[in-house]
Amino acid sequence: MAATETKQEVKAAAKWVRISPRKARLVVEHIRGRSVPEARTVLAFTPRAAAREVEKLLKSAVANAEANHDLIGDDLVVTAAYVDEGPMFKRWRPRARGRAARIRKRTCHITLKLAPVAEATVTRAAPAQEEKPKRAPRRRKPATPKAEAAETEAPKGEEKPKPRRRAATKPKTTTTRKKTEPKEESES
Repeated sequence: MAATETKQEVKAAAKWVRISPRKARLVVEHIRGRSVPEARTVLAFTPRAAAREVEKLLKSAVANAEANHDLIGDDLVVTAAYVDEGPMFKRWRPRARGRAARIRKRTCHITLKLAPVAEATVTRAAPAQEEKPKRAPRRRKPATPKAEAAETEAPKGEEKPKPRRRAATKPKTTTTRKKTEPKEESES
């Protein structure tokens, strides 16, 4: 039997965040499976309010990994990121004709799990790739009608073929029935 390798996993959770879970899930989907530096970049350029909360949580998870598990923050990957519903605050809003409407102020619990990459980041240069042979450039079509005419002109000694002209069409005439003459009966 092969020995099972235990993988360290760092978990961080933000609870009772005052954002709708549906809106937070849109942000979390962007960083799932990405490396920490890549996830930070994505969150920095995401305009949604939930991105700020997720960015704070990611920083906390990286700090936990570095302080508690002696891991390097940039060599971690977001293995799991999910958003669960939290408790809902129920409020009332006055409406027309003395009625009231319920307002649901939703909260969520955001959880991130980080794990070290199987292969550590290497700082050496990538191996040189072989150059592919270049293709021959495509021939361009003439841009102007004058240039096109100059290319299609025949040499001076030869005569250029004339373009065909359409045959003149006859106007349609109405067809008339031929009058048939009665057959003469032969005498026998």
